[in-house]
Amino acid sequence: MDREIIKTDKAPAAIGPYAQANKAGGLIFTSGQIPLDPQSGELVGADAATQAEQVLRNLEAVLEAAGSGPDRVLKTTVFLADIADFAAVNEVYARHFAGAALPSRSAVQVAALPKGALVEIEVIAYE
Repeated sequence: MDREIIKTDKAPAAIGPYAQANKAGGLIFTSGQIPLDPQSGELVGADAATQAEQVLRNLEAVLEAAGSGPDRVLKTTVFLADIADFAAVNEVYARHFAGAALPSRSAVQVAALPKGALVEIEVIAYE
């Protein structure tokens, strides 16, 4: 099976030794995205809803570079620095994943996220 590393300038560059996404067997596995501005690499937003919006825009850019999109997401994992932000993030999430084919999802609170982010999301999608 061939594997393709996905990279786009429309999403933040990886801040460590990992790819923005990998594609193999018709599936796309993204790395977790935090709310970084793709050009500056700086954290965007002071609240979880604003950060979730940036995270989802970043994910959409990575998926587009892989030949996919939000309508082809099968599974998401949402990492929250504070589970109390679940409702605010859920509102933003619902706008990006509206429709009958909703992805499966897990949401968990974590001790900390890179760069002090409040939200990180990773997805599995198909081409």
